[in-house]
Amino acid sequence: MTQFPGFIAVETGEDNSLPLAIAWALPDGQIKHTLIQPDEEWLNDELLSLNGYDLDELRHLGVSPLDVLRELEDDHFNETLYTAGVQDDEAALSLLFNDFGVDPFVELAPADRLYPTLDAGEWARARNELFGEMGLEPLRPEHEVQVMLYLHQRLTDGGE
Repeated sequence: MTQFPGFIAVETGEDNSLPLAIAWALPDGQIKHTLIQPDEEWLNDELLSLNGYDLDELRHLGVSPLDVLRELEDDHFNETLYTAGVQDDEAALSLLFNDFGVDPFVELAPADRLYPTLDAGEWARARNELFGEMGLEPLRPEHEVQVMLYLHQRLTDGGE
């Protein structure tokens, strides 16, 4: 059975700080995805951008940030997770860790680091092409993770 790296993506509001949704891959290639219930302290800004989500939707369908962290910890404690947007994802996760007094238990790294034989920018170009082929949206975390999984399989199986 193929073992996949831990890929992760976090969707944020337009200011890149408010975490709205998160997705990560499990070693078997399955994807976990959920909306994140906003903490009331995060909602002080009247001009808050929710990227098309309704606040009631996030409150009722989302998972509490602490439960998101617990689930992530159960799946990836003390691991490096790979992302297409390290700084944005790191900022969003930092908000979760800091607001709930949890010591960070994962490290983020650029996904292209997994493929040292690729030229600079080649991974990003292949990723963008795959979004188009699959008809997926780059800003949705479950789509980001799905594309990174497919791209990983292509690059490691020689199936391009």
